[in-house]
Amino acid sequence: MSPDLKAVAIIPARLASTRLPRKILREIAGRPMLAHVYDAVRACGGLDQVIVATDSEEVINVCKHYGWQAQLTSAAHRSGTDRVHEVAGQIDSEVYLNVQGDEPLVRPEHIAALLGVMKNPEVQVGTVKTPCAPADVANPNAVKVVTDAVGRALYFSRSTIPYDRDGTSDSRERLRYFKHLGLYAYRKPALERFCSLPESSLERSERLEQLRFLENAIPIHVAETPYDTIGVDTEDDLRRVEKILLQKK
Repeated sequence: MSPDLKAVAIIPARLASTRLPRKILREIAGRPMLAHVYDAVRACGGLDQVIVATDSEEVINVCKHYGWQAQLTSAAHRSGTDRVHEVAGQIDSEVYLNVQGDEPLVRPEHIAALLGVMKNPEVQVGTVKTPCAPADVANPNAVKVVTDAVGRALYFSRSTIPYDRDGTSDSRERLRYFKHLGLYAYRKPALERFCSLPESSLERSERLEQLRFLENAIPIHVAETPYDTIGVDTEDDLRRVEKILLQKK
């Protein structure tokens, strides 16, 4: 990875989550969820800073306890991307990474893949995909992505894409499905433009904010990784992640 690429990772960490209250501070394998995320991101070389962006004084105090860099941001933000944008406005960097605080299975390899995509100075937005497990192909909670021949996203959807119209075993064997992992890297002009644009129609329909980039002709370049993650939204997710982390010990 290019030593000349100045990159900052920002971890949006909203405390007042709806589906699983206070999830970023919930303990997983004896440590707060946020600790697993922060340590994995910090373990990746090539980052100038790792910053937790939160709307909570309680989270700020947890960060101080662990010695993490953190910044208090507005409680009015509608998304983690808006929180990243606020921090990016105060820190000079070539690239800003958005790593959600509810992704405790994130790995340094995910961060390295994102930075690898952004080594190309023409790339304005990067993200990551992984081969989709059979159980997730038709799962609307697992977002699928299709890309063109040079790795640019054509579309993201909760539906099964590509659609196997003929439904034959031969076509199923040829098709490859990819799950989108919600990790992003932006250059500042793309991030600023995204936050200045209104919610798009496809974004509203799929409830996928990355479609705002595509609808406004901002390409998203997609790196591939063999490593899946589990975003934690429910108690079941929490238990699944804890089981995986305990098995690693």
